[in-house]
Amino acid sequence: MGPIGIILVVLGIIVFFILLWIIGGYNSLQTGKIKVNEAESGIDVALTKRFDVLTKMVDVVKGYAKHERETLEKVIALRNSVHLDQASIQDKQKIVTQMDEAMRAINVVVEQYPDLKASENFKQLQMSISDVEEHLQAARRVYNANVSAYNQKVQLFPSNIIAGMFHFTSREFFEAEEYKRKDVEMNF
Repeated sequence: MGPIGIILVVLGIIVFFILLWIIGGYNSLQTGKIKVNEAESGIDVALTKRFDVLTKMVDVVKGYAKHERETLEKVIALRNSVHLDQASIQDKQKIVTQMDEAMRAINVVVEQYPDLKASENFKQLQMSISDVEEHLQAARRVYNANVSAYNQKVQLFPSNIIAGMFHFTSREFFEAEEYKRKDVEMNF
């Protein structure tokens, strides 16, 4: 084998390793993207469960608070207007905020009806809401952890080269609602 043959073999080996690096980098980015999508699906499941529990809570409250229709109908309208599979992460954050507002409105109504607060059905629903909230928080943490790992691959060298070649873009984090970021005032 002459010098040209050796050069061609070396170039072939270099090209082979570059291709392996590109394939490995692409697969790693694709895996990260799949994990982010899967985690977003976990948020969707938690939000759907939250809607279902809120809807049941509305049904229980309706029996006690017939004249509080406006508050209760807002929750039902919110539930019927949402299509989680078509919503962006920003839309989902807005939905969470709207559900929080609906929950606060329901709690205001509940405060006016001591018998309702003592109802076994209502107590069970409150426990379900607590469980759903924990599930939603866990889904958010998993989503944000996956987004962080994925965004690092998209933005850091050398995987950012492959990300640029195949048009992978950073994803947005699921952020806390604005009112939850404010300092809590404690007045005694």
